[in-house]
Amino acid sequence: MEFFRIHRDIPFMRHALVLNIISAVTFLAAVFFLVTRGLHLSIEFTGGTVIEVAYQQPADINKVRESVEALKLGDVQVQNFGTSRDVLIRVPLREGVKQSELVGQVFGAVCTAEQGTVSTRQVISPKGEEISRPECRVGDAEPVTFQRSEFVGPQVGKELAQDGAMALAFVVIGIMIYLAIRFEWKFAVSAIIANLHDVIIILGFFAFFQWEFSLTVLTAVLAVLGYSVNESVVIFDRIREAFRKYRKMTTPEVIDHAITSTMSRTIITHGSTQLMVVSMLLFGGQTLHYFAVALTIGILFGIYSSVFVAAAIAMWLGVKREDLAKPVNKDLDPDDPNAGAVV
Repeated sequence: MEFFRIHRDIPFMRHALVLNIISAVTFLAAVFFLVTRGLHLSIEFTGGTVIEVAYQQPADINKVRESVEALKLGDVQVQNFGTSRDVLIRVPLREGVKQSELVGQVFGAVCTAEQGTVSTRQVISPKGEEISRPECRVGDAEPVTFQRSEFVGPQVGKELAQDGAMALAFVVIGIMIYLAIRFEWKFAVSAIIANLHDVIIILGFFAFFQWEFSLTVLTAVLAVLGYSVNESVVIFDRIREAFRKYRKMTTPEVIDHAITSTMSRTIITHGSTQLMVVSMLLFGGQTLHYFAVALTIGILFGIYSSVFVAAAIAMWLGVKREDLAKPVNKDLDPDDPNAGAVV
């Protein structure tokens, strides 16, 4: 489907050098911030305590966050999950503090914010064990209920970080093999450079602004890799088609034609996706905020890198018609009805 068609090819490759210099500067800046500032890793990677509480009425997240931050336990995270009454509190790893004491401090602050007092009662766990459970009371009412607590050790966080890095590496290697088989090694190299360009710039933004980098953000980064390579594949496929169809065009002209002919599809596809992602960014709440931020940055730079990074690098690597279109052997028997056939 095309809402419009551009009849005259836009000379993208004429400006490729200038735009790629800008890309290189942006990439180096992202690397600089990653090295000097590093990523602000979430509890999943660094370890910490997760506390889940439930309110009788929709929870005031700002009020809960202020009450927990007053304890000065570090960079705590407070967010809704499931329903507006369920709240998840994440506290970073605290050396020399027992988990039970930490949970008691946090739940006590939350209860005090509701004008309640904390007591302890004995309950039977699902395993049949008798355990102590904190309880918040305001008269006969229980405005906030303790649901569960969970401790994530630093070793688990380290394993998650290693697994995440391995997942990223396997995705990159898989994409490179796929493109090398489907197209040509020059396209594989250019696509991987373009995709790493997108990933490093996303990480650079998170390092510069010290936004929290969590497993959810890592998921967004992996999604951007697939999203970006999809755009590159569409352009590469159109380049291969143009090489076979327009034999008098030069390589830059073929690439300009291929990119121009996909502009309508690019605007429709990425515009629709970006509209959905921006909606998550504005209305998704704290839980989806950084996930949507990573996707927003990734989609914008993914479009840019597919045109001005991947295609330009393929051009500079010397991609030509013979790499993608098999030449016809003129020495074949002219009387053979199958002579010159290419499958």
